[in-house]
Amino acid sequence: MAQYGKAEYWEERYQRDPEPFDWYQRWAGIKDIVSECVHQNQKILMVGAGNSRLSEEMYEDGYRDILNIDISAVVTKAMQEKYAEKPGLVYQQGNILDMKDIPDCSFDAVIDKGTMDSILCGEGSTHNVQAMLKEIARVLKPGGNYISISYGQPAYRLSYIQAVSGWTPRVVTVQKPMMGLTATAAGDEKDNVHYVYICHKSEGGANLVSAQ
Repeated sequence: MAQYGKAEYWEERYQRDPEPFDWYQRWAGIKDIVSECVHQNQKILMVGAGNSRLSEEMYEDGYRDILNIDISAVVTKAMQEKYAEKPGLVYQQGNILDMKDIPDCSFDAVIDKGTMDSILCGEGSTHNVQAMLKEIARVLKPGGNYISISYGQPAYRLSYIQAVSGWTPRVVTVQKPMMGLTATAAGDEKDNVHYVYICHKSEGGANLVSAQ
């Protein structure tokens, strides 16, 4: 899994396999949770978008202002071509550890589906996740929400999130898609769910990550 934290891995992967792939959940699985705190008329940033269908499905459901950022030039070009006729569904290559081209307080919501998890697989993971969250806090408007869909249990994720001053996090779970299989009654509940971290940025919240 360590390769997931490397940009080179994603370039090679998207060259080899251009077909859409969704980590963890499709829109239908998280719609009820996300729509409670993200509204259709809001500006949304999708970090580590890849070739997921999540943004497309949200777009078709009425969310018409979505900027998708990914570090891979290969997948960004492919998505720009694929969605060229969908105004408001924009793809841009960029490094979410340093989104210097995006002004402060630009988005009402930032959505991350598996991106934090990928970064945590790479070298310098703690520093890089802190940089990612600092940038997300910077570009998120006061009153906005950062939503992270993850396989990581709260014991392994909240410490990063709680280090961001001005954020109030809560955690909800969503059942994993079972691919036609039924989870056994004896199975551990934590093995059958994904975790959705919803982090609300206070109106006067600071953008900086507090000292560790």
